[in-house]
Amino acid sequence: MRFRTLKGLAELCAAEGASIADIMLADQSKESGKPPEYVMDKMRAYYRIMKEAVQKGLTEDTTSRSGLTGKDAQRVMTYLSSDVPSLGDEACKAMAYALAVSEVNASMGRIIATPTAGSCGIIPGVFFASQERFGWDDDHLVRGLLTAGAIGYVIANNSFVSGAEGGCQAEVGSAIGMAAGALVELRGGTPEQAMHAVGLALKNTLGLICDPVGGLVEIPCIVRNGFGAVNAMAAADMALAGVRSVIPSDEVVQVMYEVGTAMPEKHRETAKGGLAQTPTGRQIMKELNLARKKQS
Repeated sequence: MRFRTLKGLAELCAAEGASIADIMLADQSKESGKPPEYVMDKMRAYYRIMKEAVQKGLTEDTTSRSGLTGKDAQRVMTYLSSDVPSLGDEACKAMAYALAVSEVNASMGRIIATPTAGSCGIIPGVFFASQERFGWDDDHLVRGLLTAGAIGYVIANNSFVSGAEGGCQAEVGSAIGMAAGALVELRGGTPEQAMHAVGLALKNTLGLICDPVGGLVEIPCIVRNGFGAVNAMAAADMALAGVRSVIPSDEVVQVMYEVGTAMPEKHRETAKGGLAQTPTGRQIMKELNLARKKQS
């Protein structure tokens, strides 16, 4: 790739008069040795899987094997159809769609890790809800995936996207930043505005621990995907309105690395701290272990 930082990516866009998606498509094509249309076809396939996961999560039984989670996306959609949500219809739909994909993941369905399975609902939730609202065709959202991928590439190479390495700030936080920056470009914002959206989004999740109850990617992971979709939309709106990340986005990424490195092991996907070690969390772990022993 010709860029290693978010600032470098924005500068490359300015120098070439190109969008982030344009830069990512050209670089990905060159790196893979495949023509741009091949790369687009791969991304189209990924987006189809995302949309299928949204629909599955809204229409099928997504009860997880543990029995701990499932059908919350459907509960939110039922609420949306029968009441006036505080968030407004569009943000509430994005939240439901993000929950849907994350529940499909927890119930062993097919998803696209963006950037991880634990944060797989955020980008589809934001993208699909926005597509419905603005009437975009699939190829517009596919270009959005390229934008999100470019942002994720920078974060992954300068910080973390793994909860085991940097806590949930690395998984959900990165996905929120990727979705926020991509949404800015999808809505016609500049690369500079997209970078501000990333910084605004990441600042809001710094220090978020990874504390999966029972060691499963279910509690609190699924609801964090729902909240993450709403946060991404908020960050995009702030950036489009002209709100700037006073701390440059690359510096925010560096802080995420520093915080993740300093984070105790018990708060990095080990289920040894946080919500996993509350009385209820420990009881759930005990019950899961008993169930596993009976199955074996």
